[in-house]
Amino acid sequence: MAEGSSGRTARGLRARDQRESSMRVSCLGMVAMTACVALAAGASAQSAREIRGASPLVAIENEPPPRLIVDPPLAEPLSRGLVFIQYRTENLRVVPVFGQGALGVSPRIGHLHLTVDDLPWHFVDASGETVILVGLPPGPHSVLFELADPIHRVIARDTVRFTVPEPKAGTASGN
Repeated sequence: MAEGSSGRTARGLRARDQRESSMRVSCLGMVAMTACVALAAGASAQSAREIRGASPLVAIENEPPPRLIVDPPLAEPLSRGLVFIQYRTENLRVVPVFGQGALGVSPRIGHLHLTVDDLPWHFVDASGETVILVGLPPGPHSVLFELADPIHRVIARDTVRFTVPEPKAGTASGN
């Protein structure tokens, strides 16, 4: 009978150890879950407005003035005779909307006038994407970026100056 009772005691101890181990795992799981919830709550503390800015669906009173930021041409394409110029605007969305009625749109909208090498004409870009120029001869060039409102009044301007290199021996420009 002593053997039977010690067998039950050993089984009882093993069962108790398993329950305690299970409890420890459960507690650790709950601690980990609580930490995850706390981290998620901290990450979600920023509102969509803080990250994305004002809604384009609601008028903005007292809009700050628009800004135009133009980068120099990307070096790698320029080395091959291709001109890729990135730009961005602040406080104005570049969209293909024109005319007097568009002046009242808020947030403000507009487009670009682009003049290459002081030519007497310009072209309009309303894509908001990188400006790409191909076929310019080797040598110095300039591109005037003018940010314009929907009735073509210039709001801001910036000029980018660069040099298209001579093509390397054995390559054609633009390849």
